[in-house]
Amino acid sequence: MRTTWQAAMWVVLAAFLGGMPGSAVGGDEKEKTSLQIEGSTTVGPIADEFTEAFKKLHPEITITVKKTGSGDGIAALIDGRCPIATSSRFMKGDEFKKAVEKGVTPVAHAIAMDGVCIVVHPSNPIKAMKTEQVKDIYTGKITNWKELGGADKPIVVISRDTSSGTYESFTNFVMGKDKMFEKVEYVNSNPQAHSRVSTTEGAIGYVGLGFVDEKVKALEMNGVAPNRKTVQSGQYPFSRPLFLFTNGYPDLGSAVHAFCTFYLTEKGQEIIEAKGFVPVTNY
Repeated sequence: MRTTWQAAMWVVLAAFLGGMPGSAVGGDEKEKTSLQIEGSTTVGPIADEFTEAFKKLHPEITITVKKTGSGDGIAALIDGRCPIATSSRFMKGDEFKKAVEKGVTPVAHAIAMDGVCIVVHPSNPIKAMKTEQVKDIYTGKITNWKELGGADKPIVVISRDTSSGTYESFTNFVMGKDKMFEKVEYVNSNPQAHSRVSTTEGAIGYVGLGFVDEKVKALEMNGVAPNRKTVQSGQYPFSRPLFLFTNGYPDLGSAVHAFCTFYLTEKGQEIIEAKGFVPVTNY
């Protein structure tokens, strides 16, 4: 219990320790030519753009970004297969326990804010829903749009796969202890969810704020539309932070530290905004 408590304190400490957003990488670190990053498809676009900008500062470092889901990234960090895990959710209790048992001390770095957006095809006349209505769709209680005042059209229900942090967030915000019904279709990434909804008139799904465009329509939830202002303020009911996780707080001057604090730089914030997410700082 004491070890778990100490590990938890590291997470709290990380919320207050931003470090300096430096671009320098210490002497010995320059000999390390690769940096593996694994995890969330939501955080993936940010990690990709951070990597491109980071390479210009540190051309000697090769960075690989793997996007297979938050759960996969956290598992890779715990198993020592990557020094940085991207995640669109906080680490679960059982993951935290497993990490501590393996001598890993997870530290969370909140790099941006996001909103889990409920999306439908642009032709759908429905503009707003309540949380309970979305739950009724995903549990199979509501199966036709006419039940919500829309067209007489069957609802095609799309969900992220269970290893996804966005799935976990949606479950927390909407489903609670209720299970999704058997006709829900599962997809592996935000782009796949976006594609399925944008090409299917009767579809409903959910994606991160950065994946909302003119090809899908994001619904108001409980009277609040998802946008930068409502996500930043927490007014949008499905707002959440996006994370990088490391094993312990990174050594100052290391490549891991420089990457994990890149969100504090002006360029890092520009990237986060350009990708449709919300910076946690504002220079």
